[in-house]
Amino acid sequence: MGNLLDPAILFFVFGAFAGLVRSNLEIPVQVSRFLSLYLLMALGLKGGFALAESGVTRDVAAGLGAAVLLAIVVPLIGFFFLRRILGPFDAVALAATYGSVSAVTFITATQHLDGLGLNYGGHMSAAMALMETPAILLAVVGANLLRRKAAGGEGTPPLSLGKVLHESFTDGAQLLLLGAMLVGILTGDHGKAVMQPFSVDLFKGMLAFFLLDMGLLASRNFKEILGKSPWVLAYALIGPLVHAGLALGLCRLLGVGAGDGALLMGLAASASYIAVPAVLRFAIPEANPSLYFGLSLGLTFPLNIVLGIPLYTKIASACL
Repeated sequence: MGNLLDPAILFFVFGAFAGLVRSNLEIPVQVSRFLSLYLLMALGLKGGFALAESGVTRDVAAGLGAAVLLAIVVPLIGFFFLRRILGPFDAVALAATYGSVSAVTFITATQHLDGLGLNYGGHMSAAMALMETPAILLAVVGANLLRRKAAGGEGTPPLSLGKVLHESFTDGAQLLLLGAMLVGILTGDHGKAVMQPFSVDLFKGMLAFFLLDMGLLASRNFKEILGKSPWVLAYALIGPLVHAGLALGLCRLLGVGAGDGALLMGLAASASYIAVPAVLRFAIPEANPSLYFGLSLGLTFPLNIVLGIPLYTKIASACL
């Protein structure tokens, strides 16, 4: 209940309500884009300041290692399940969507931990950035293999992994996150004091405004999931819990702490609704965008924001 009474979460719920009653309330695209970039920049700075203070430790290595492993395992598991209930291209696209991560889910989770006073490492921002790309690469490779198989191994141009990697790592949002983190590491305590009004004092209000927009968007995409197979809907609801469980087991194995573990569980349970769908529209045109975008934003995102984050935090606090 405490998470539901958080102002940012209540603005998300209000936005969803406004969308469901077909209000004409909307946030201009340019404002939404600015809010997204602001949140990533502030998050990167916060992570960089924390890393400047802690340095590279065993906990940092364990957290980053767990993130990379999850980013590979989750989409593979998703594909082997989804190929039984969907066409191959839809299975690849949906597995990639749920194998990647949601930055807004992560940011909301950090705010929840801050409210509880539960510590987590600044390197978790880097972990989030690392978890975005593997699912995209696996999806592009998988789709290319499917096309070659359908064409009998002929007539399909070679896959440019270099191009995919370049686009992934130079994506504006991800580059801003990593750049802000580097600025935080280089400036340390001095930078933290100077940027306090920007990266800390304004953060909660900006997040609430952005979640209002996300609530509107989620409710307006909810209709996209109506009429989908019950098995697909079950994957969108149960899959994130399974992925969070995998993250929990890996954190116990590697000795990751409760705060970092809660964030890794939230990341593993999240699904991309920005970066991956944008790539898939062009990389896998054979897949249905309303399937992977509608499920990730209309169902899984609200589930994680309202219920998932406090659940993962409670479990991580008890088990790690």
